[in-house]
Amino acid sequence: MTLDQSWFSEAVEATGTAFSLKGHKLHEERTPYQKIEIWQTETFGYLMTIDGCTMVSTRDNFLYHEMMSHVVLNSHPNPQNVVIVGGGDCGTLSEVLKHPEVKAATQVEIDERVTRLAEQYFPELCTRNADPRATLFFGDGIQWMKDAEPGSIDVIIIDSTDPVGPAEGLFGKRFYLDCIKALKPDGLLVQQSESPLLHLDLIRDMHAAMREAGFARTHLFHFPQVIYPSGWWSGSIASKIAVPLAERLDDLAIQAMDTRFYNGGTHRAAFALPGYVLSALPGSDQSRQPADQGAACRTG
Repeated sequence: MTLDQSWFSEAVEATGTAFSLKGHKLHEERTPYQKIEIWQTETFGYLMTIDGCTMVSTRDNFLYHEMMSHVVLNSHPNPQNVVIVGGGDCGTLSEVLKHPEVKAATQVEIDERVTRLAEQYFPELCTRNADPRATLFFGDGIQWMKDAEPGSIDVIIIDSTDPVGPAEGLFGKRFYLDCIKALKPDGLLVQQSESPLLHLDLIRDMHAAMREAGFARTHLFHFPQVIYPSGWWSGSIASKIAVPLAERLDDLAIQAMDTRFYNGGTHRAAFALPGYVLSALPGSDQSRQPADQGAACRTG
């Protein structure tokens, strides 16, 4: 195999930004859904990209995976049945299964090659794939959610790529309606919602669509994510009923999960939003109830 000694760069014309890592390309393939590349970088370990966009690196993936799983699970009173839509690298699944209260975790990934390449280049993210509570389903997440048994899921985690291509349908009212139907009465949905610095319009539209679909509350939380545009990312939580989010922040339980970024302090801090973000989300519970950010409100 000829190694491509160069830099990987993700340039985003819409925002006038770019991110680069020095290294060489190890693998490239085009699946029926997208182009996947694997790079060996000098400072971030392995890097997976999809359609030219950074997805996961050895060095910083824990930031995203921990925050996209533990924040929402510790905001639910008893998350037993969890469904991950996307998340083919299995990092989020691995973090979800650190919770002993979770009895079943299903990962619904449209492109099996993402998972198979993760098993090869990111095996540390796949160590819990054989957990008896885990189910790996390869297929369309939109259709899977349509077919889900009503009122059967405690937490839905939308761990998707950007809202283009196969993931585009995961960012709209129609999909959220199916999620609401599948969730139990106290169910929660969390979805990666891009950068609060670069994609605030998208975040505002997502929260509006969640509420139009019937979610009673929406919340935003944020965290660093070095390889994504701006280095600052967010997740949006939607709750089916209008009650404060739970805050199950037991120090011993969190220590047992052996997390590197997530803890009780980062959980609470993630919901403290800058003023300009609060102003842009007039319908969110944070903008109406700022005092809840460090207490009962566990979603931004």
